[in-house]
Amino acid sequence: MIFRQSLMRELNQIAGAVFVTLFTIMLTTQSIRLLGQAAGGKLASEAVLALLGFSALGYLPVLLSLTVFVSILLTLSRQYRDSEMVVWFASGQSLMAWIRPVLLFALPFVLMTAALSLVASPWAASSSERYKAGLEARDDASRISPGAFKESARGNRVFFVESNAADAASVQNVFVNSIQHGKLGIMVSKQGFTEIAPNGDKFLVMVSGRRYEGEPGKLDYKIMDFERYAVRVEQKADRIEPESSPRQLTTLELLGNRNNPNKGEFLWRIGVPLAALVLALLAIPLSFVNPRAGRSVNLLFALVTYMVYSNCISITQAWVAQGRVGFWAAWWLVHVVMFVLLLALFWRRLAVRSVFSLLRR
Repeated sequence: MIFRQSLMRELNQIAGAVFVTLFTIMLTTQSIRLLGQAAGGKLASEAVLALLGFSALGYLPVLLSLTVFVSILLTLSRQYRDSEMVVWFASGQSLMAWIRPVLLFALPFVLMTAALSLVASPWAASSSERYKAGLEARDDASRISPGAFKESARGNRVFFVESNAADAASVQNVFVNSIQHGKLGIMVSKQGFTEIAPNGDKFLVMVSGRRYEGEPGKLDYKIMDFERYAVRVEQKADRIEPESSPRQLTTLELLGNRNNPNKGEFLWRIGVPLAALVLALLAIPLSFVNPRAGRSVNLLFALVTYMVYSNCISITQAWVAQGRVGFWAAWWLVHVVMFVLLLALFWRRLAVRSVFSLLRR
């Protein structure tokens, strides 16, 4: 009982550190990608945080499965390195006795991975696409953000505002570039705000500005000063619904429409928790470290095993989606091969242990 509590405490501590590290790396990389899109004007700045949350929820199943694998691997490797495994074997315990405590630690993570993979991740993918579609469906005035050039929905206007005013209801230093009837019109003003007419039309009103109008390549430009100039804003009455992909469908919808892409997506969703369970057991024989030698070789082999396993799941998903392999042949193929590898590694470690026991006699 004392040993089990100590082991669980160590596993949970290492799992917490590993998960925080992996989650931080994922958040950093996704933040850089989304902030780059926002800086380039492809994404509204206020959408970065929401899309980051949806993206994090989608990556959680993979992060949890990797957390379980690395945590067990590091914990048992430390046991070998500090010669605690020598005491374990000297007391008559076998390597197989580690299976029960490892499963007690891993099963809650496997269940969480299954729930996230089957329910939460599809919801996050669908919500992310709907959120993006909602941003694209906004009218031109709503798409304007300070410090960035924004093109109108039809591509015939470019808007730019330098900053928000102190009252937060207007903007300062407005620039509008428009093309109408083959003529280029450039309007600049010190201040602007939006206004809704009685008939419901929306206007961008510029105050105290100047308009330049003419044909590109010619010198006969007209320059007009104005106190108030209203530009009608293009509005989108109907919200654009994003086209559904297998990643955005719920698990029940995948089962209801069993075409090849949906089967491939379902194969991935059930493959992640199954992989987490097999990886937890694989970490037991892979964690062997010779205290008198380096441990980099075993850790490198464990890393390669995880990468091969994950890539094989992705490959079989693609094959099923393309119709090259049947679902019933693909869903067990990769996991059975890894399970056979698991048995082979256990047999090898037990065989080596038996040989050393005979030599000592």
